[in-house]
Amino acid sequence: MGEGTFGTSPLTIGDGVFEPKSTACETHLGVEDFDNRDVDFCMQDFKRKNRRGKYLAGSQRAMGRLRTQCERVNRILLLFTRATIEIDSLLGGIYYSCSLSRARFGGLCMDYFRNSTGPVEKALRDSGIDKKNIHELVLACGFTRIPKVQAMIQEFVIGKEPTKSIYPDEAVAF
Repeated sequence: MGEGTFGTSPLTIGDGVFEPKSTACETHLGVEDFDNRDVDFCMQDFKRKNRRGKYLAGSQRAMGRLRTQCERVNRILLLFTRATIEIDSLLGGIYYSCSLSRARFGGLCMDYFRNSTGPVEKALRDSGIDKKNIHELVLACGFTRIPKVQAMIQEFVIGKEPTKSIYPDEAVAF
């Protein structure tokens, strides 16, 4: 699960040779999509908390600062159950603060989480490999560390737990 896409490839490995059997990709399921959901949520939250008619969308500077904080919070939520966005003078001198839990993040992005099994199912179908025959599940790139993504993929592949011996950020290079 990279910046903008989610791709999957079942591989066979023999004599040190990795052979992809198929590939499937969802082009609207990546880190950027999760960040956009948080930005949209924060824009609505800011609007609700500040009823003076201030709108963030008209300020590129405010939107850039908000996006940077949402990206930071999403990375924190990979490791912790709660994170806070705090921005001094976000718009017109208004201080903005919002606490985001992993559960709320999950609620905001549930449709994306559900979509994470689609490419896996397609790749397995195209490869002719039954999910019962998967020996090892390796997740690659940072956002596959989202516990809900891991749980849904693990459930889809009938309880096969993702390997912990390869760090997701280094899996592609490995």
